[in-house]
Amino acid sequence: MTDTWIILLITGFSAGLLGGLLGIGGGVVLMPVLRFVVGLSPAMAAGTTVVAVFCTTLGGGAKHYRLGHVPLRDLWPVIITGGLSTFFFSMLFLYLAQKEKWLDFGIGCVFMLLALRIIWDSRRSVRPDSESASAVGIIQGSRAGKMILGFLAGILPGLFGIGTGAVLVPGFRYFLKSPVKIAIGSALVCFCANALISAVIKYTQGYVNPGLALPVCLGCLIGSQLGAVVNNRAPSRLLMLLFGLIFLWVSTGFILSGWNHK
Repeated sequence: MTDTWIILLITGFSAGLLGGLLGIGGGVVLMPVLRFVVGLSPAMAAGTTVVAVFCTTLGGGAKHYRLGHVPLRDLWPVIITGGLSTFFFSMLFLYLAQKEKWLDFGIGCVFMLLALRIIWDSRRSVRPDSESASAVGIIQGSRAGKMILGFLAGILPGLFGIGTGAVLVPGFRYFLKSPVKIAIGSALVCFCANALISAVIKYTQGYVNPGLALPVCLGCLIGSQLGAVVNNRAPSRLLMLLFGLIFLWVSTGFILSGWNHK
């Protein structure tokens, strides 16, 4: 039991560090550990993961907000539509939870998209934004565009308990033309709302293991604070490439698990 706690604490810390660093929830680290090391079912792993993801986004989002990376007044359309979308697709999770093959397969596809995104980003410099200081603190784009982004971002945490960062960070960055730091900080804050809704619903559905979630959440809260600080000093291209390759390997494991599931 002690060994499991230590593993989960370290896993949570790693997930939080990654979340604060890259603006994702850290589920790409948590899910395979809970699924293949601890041995939880796909549905229970997804539910427990999203509780920890909430802690990652809460800690990382708060730190980024204090660093001035979160223009909260510009985010409400994304947060509101994302919350509604998460609620709707969380209801569909009850059906998907009975289809373990497709749950594993879907999670693997999400992870693969995230891996490819990180590998692509690693090809460019990931130093802090080269944009002028006047651009910091602004999220451009129409209200309708932000609402569409929020809706799309709510699908993945509702269905799988993961993945919003893979939608929000590039969405803020390329669709709404936000600076990198603003995109990462804003993604964490918006994902926090989605993760909270998804976590509450999955807990009421019986797909959260509180005993396993506790050490993971503690690690996530600590790691996400550090990740946000490291982000402020810029992650290295090599680190992002390494993360991307690891995620690509993890995604392959989930896809093969779903493919070979009887």
